[in-house]
Amino acid sequence: MNRTASGMFVCLALLAPSRGGPDEATAQRLARGIDARREHYADVARRIWGFAELGYQEAQSSALLQSELKAAGFEVTSGVAGIPTAFVASSGTGRPVIALIGEFDALPGLSQDAVPERKPLAEGGPGHGCGHHLLGTASAAAAIAARDWLAAERRPGTVRYYGTPAEEGGSGKVYMLRAGLFRDVDAAIAWHPSDRNEVNAGTTLANIGAKFRFRGQAAHASASPHEGRSALDGVEAMDAMVNMLREHVPADTRLHYVITRGGEAPNIVPDFAEVYYMARHADIRVLDAVWERVRKAAEGAALGTGTSVEHEVISAVFNMLPNEPLARLALANLQWVGGVRYSPEDQAFAERLRGTLAAAAPVGEQEQVLPLQTAAGTASTDLGDVSWSVPTVELETATWVPGTPAHSWQAVACGGTGIGSKGMIVAAKAMALTAADLFAGPGHLAAARADFDRRRAGVTYHPRLGDRPPALDYRK
Repeated sequence: MNRTASGMFVCLALLAPSRGGPDEATAQRLARGIDARREHYADVARRIWGFAELGYQEAQSSALLQSELKAAGFEVTSGVAGIPTAFVASSGTGRPVIALIGEFDALPGLSQDAVPERKPLAEGGPGHGCGHHLLGTASAAAAIAARDWLAAERRPGTVRYYGTPAEEGGSGKVYMLRAGLFRDVDAAIAWHPSDRNEVNAGTTLANIGAKFRFRGQAAHASASPHEGRSALDGVEAMDAMVNMLREHVPADTRLHYVITRGGEAPNIVPDFAEVYYMARHADIRVLDAVWERVRKAAEGAALGTGTSVEHEVISAVFNMLPNEPLARLALANLQWVGGVRYSPEDQAFAERLRGTLAAAAPVGEQEQVLPLQTAAGTASTDLGDVSWSVPTVELETATWVPGTPAHSWQAVACGGTGIGSKGMIVAAKAMALTAADLFAGPGHLAAARADFDRRRAGVTYHPRLGDRPPALDYRK
């Protein structure tokens, strides 16, 4: 079922084309099961929205999702991969093993009330500008629905929910992969909040991020500057060289940085300074070569300024490996579920929010499901590493007003309203139906695996994080 703007239920079969996989009655039953708990799931998501916990600090958010899954009969193992907030929840027995991916970390500096004008709840505080409170909750709802269906059908198979922390720059999934937690998974289903409904069979940007720490010699900046060696000079020299490098790397490379420590006072030659870099490209092999040049720039800057430098890789993720069979399957289910329909209250909120957007799109686009997308994205995600290890699909649903950018206060505001929770329920249904398809039709898994093997041919996956422990303090 799907709820219309008037609050009436309408049979989903009337709103979207028929689908393959489990029969229509089974699909309706799965959707109705999620609808029956939509208010509960909205409450769970809103509570996580209120917690707004940063990467590796999501203690309350992780605990809440674990309690939901335990109550539904899942066996939960917490604190996996050396990460206190990471967990795995499993139900069922045998193969196939279908993974549903959940996230729950917020972003710094995006605190915002659920209102259509800028109004921080805590000035400078964190907020869910990427909708991960909805992401983790919808994936849990889908996992529970798929588990209930599997039990009712008495089919073999395992539903597994992965609670993955610190997606925003912390690479939580990579550490979980490295710990072998995905080793027996046959396929992974994920989603992400958005301002539209779509499935993308394109790639994303691989990303390497590190903090470069320069050390010099403190001195009085006026009385004895000749005795000092400025760590800040090292940072600024590195920045100058990397900015010149931009002309001599592939045009679709992304290089960005912030100076996180620049010294304590202008009359003291800084003996310590730090700059945080990220580099991105759609091909991890190209990015590896670019990153080596960034690292050499740091070494040259230290040599030229009489300082020393060391760097700590904080995050490193692969670009997404597309899987077209899974993408087409997920899209068919998303089309069957249909887009997001606003209530009059949602409509009024959306119209007011549009006035704050630089590139507002027409309200109403959230009702559409776009055709299969294949363009490369401009974001990065640690789901990319999962996709190089397991056949993976990711869908998007309209949890934000059309035209709303991610990582904005407007996205935080939408995520705290019915607009966000309605899109979340659409995602939960599409994911649950896709999981049921994979359990019911082994041909889907065979096709997904063949596509995966073809695309990955000649490339051996190994994490770019090496053997370092999780950077649990990267947001502190």
